[in-house]
Amino acid sequence: MKIYIVSLAAGVLVGLIYALLQVRSPAPPAIALVGLLGILIGEQAVPIAKKMLSKEPVTAAWLRSECVAQITGVPSNAAQKDAGADDRQSTS
Repeated sequence: MKIYIVSLAAGVLVGLIYALLQVRSPAPPAIALVGLLGILIGEQAVPIAKKMLSKEPVTAAWLRSECVAQITGVPSNAAQKDAGADDRQSTS
């Protein structure tokens, strides 16, 4: 039940933002896509903040492997290598 309440609250928040920006809902495709990109980028703020709070360095390599893969949907080279290693182990 909690997930439904959170979903409803997020929808109300987005509706308020749309109203303040005077954008009709559903938003035109370009605006909606930019909003979705913003959601994907915003989701990556949490892992970055956790890493910074734990005093670990936030390197470009880590951003590429963890955050960019989540935003673009394209797995990083390291993830692809790990998947290939898993495939080889399961067939052995």
